[in-house]
Amino acid sequence: MLEKADGARAWDTLERSYRTRLARGAAFATGKTVRAGDIVPFLEAVIEPHDRVCIEGNNQKHADFLAASLAKTSTETIHDLHIVQSNLALPPHLDVFERGTARRLDFCYAGPQGLRMARLVAEGKIEVGAIHTYLELYSRYFCDLTPHVSFVAADAADADGNLYTGPNTEDTPAIVEATAFKSGVLIAQVNRLVDRVPRVDVPGDWVSFVVEAPKPHYIEPIFTRDPAVITEVQVLMAMMVVRGIYEKYGVARLNHGIGFDTAAIELILPTYAEDLGLKGKICRYMSVNPCPTLIPAIESGFVEGIHCAGSELGMEAYTAARSDVFFIGRDGTMRSNRIFCQLAGHYADLFIGSTLQIDLEGNSSTATLSRITGFGGAPNFGSESRGRRHGSEPWLKAGAEQRREGAMPRGRKLVVQMVETFGDGMSPTFVERLDAWELQKTFDMPLPPVMVYGDDLTHLVTEEGIANLLLCDTLEEREQAIRGVAGYTPVGLARDREMVARLREKGAVQYAEDIGVDKRLATRDLLAARSIKDLVAWSGGLYDPPSRFRNW
Repeated sequence: MLEKADGARAWDTLERSYRTRLARGAAFATGKTVRAGDIVPFLEAVIEPHDRVCIEGNNQKHADFLAASLAKTSTETIHDLHIVQSNLALPPHLDVFERGTARRLDFCYAGPQGLRMARLVAEGKIEVGAIHTYLELYSRYFCDLTPHVSFVAADAADADGNLYTGPNTEDTPAIVEATAFKSGVLIAQVNRLVDRVPRVDVPGDWVSFVVEAPKPHYIEPIFTRDPAVITEVQVLMAMMVVRGIYEKYGVARLNHGIGFDTAAIELILPTYAEDLGLKGKICRYMSVNPCPTLIPAIESGFVEGIHCAGSELGMEAYTAARSDVFFIGRDGTMRSNRIFCQLAGHYADLFIGSTLQIDLEGNSSTATLSRITGFGGAPNFGSESRGRRHGSEPWLKAGAEQRREGAMPRGRKLVVQMVETFGDGMSPTFVERLDAWELQKTFDMPLPPVMVYGDDLTHLVTEEGIANLLLCDTLEEREQAIRGVAGYTPVGLARDREMVARLREKGAVQYAEDIGVDKRLATRDLLAARSIKDLVAWSGGLYDPPSRFRNW
């Protein structure tokens, strides 16, 4: 606590620090614009040792030029930074730790950099504060992890610093608001400087400095799934989901994960679900990125509204032309927002995703030995929304199935894990004990890194069938229901066949024939699109896939 000359407490230390940093940075700027060639000495002027620095690193959009520039700064000038960043995806994100520029890290996800991160943690070069969910980390920006300096990426800026994010906004609103209104320095890298931005997504008076990067900021098309890769096993699982869950509960508001399993569901909506008469009854409103595999369902009239966390490369023209479905600005481009999308998904009726390991209680994790990947948004989407108070058919049905006699009536969010019994390299998905327990010890974590807790899970879908955990009255029944759909894994082979048979009688375990799914129909012929080229045709030529997905 600082004191004034008269001994009174100073209440504007953050503001005075901001003004000092601003003055130092102004030496490298014309107005708010910093020259790209001066970015390293500029950063050395505005960032101080031990600062808390937020680097915009989302699922897709990255402030990559600023991140790479930070990794080039002198460690004598800048060191021991505390990085708060949702997604670590690029080498410079970890270079700052290897060099000693940064020391402490709070993050959400590190898929592409998971192995390297594990090594740096083991070497003592990274101190992990916590692995967060997206909403959890964003909320801490406004609490105890407020940044001193933040880097964001935008499509364009004008001379006043007004930013246009384009279709891919993602984390930007959370970062800029927390930084700008707590006397933090907000630095934006932009693809272009313009006289007038198409749409003001971030007001200029929130922005401290702008730099035009040498090349457009990196965007990863992580939501593109080639239908050619979808297998007949995944088609079968999708059929069971449609009949055994979506039709049964009347699921109209939902969030899909981004795997090939859920892509298969999307691609059988215009065929299988259409034949079942489910149009207008299921999958009407979604919280998900503009996945190309949703195009046939949109064109067929299944999906009526989508709010997106981010964008997807190649989908820009398609989303702009479907303003009845997507959230489109007056400038004609989509507006995404990861916070609002996460909230919409949290209060939806269903989340369906996938994982790498599941134990006998239904706890699941994507963190396995030697790899720290994190969770992203799955724990927010895949958790019981206990603050919800509005009713809907699927929410009330699920609540009624779970409710015990005499208990207070309440609804229940449907949380579904959709997995094949064996994963890559024929490693079993079902295990007696998650690797997360070993990771807790290895990396000195306060808790095992669990993605979706078992008591949040309501249904488990494999190629063997569906386990409805809502109908399990005891932990023993829950374990046997999981074993009952675990196939030929060691977990599945150890099932109590008599108990599984009893669970099947009351619907806690259901196989394809129990829910009217004809396995003979589970072929790729059921997919509304069987290639990227088919998706382009469904879009009327509006979808322009990235070059790496073009094979025609």
